[in-house]
Amino acid sequence: MSKIALVDDDRNILTSVSMTLEAEGFEVETYNDG
Repeated sequence: MSKIALVDDDRNILTSVSMTLEAEGFEVETYNDG
């Protein structure tokens, strides 16, 4: 399983992108401040 760090200041984008990536089998860590 691949792990992805996702950074964006928009929580809606973080949620939708992380849900999509997790559905494809990725492990996702989200950060809203980078």
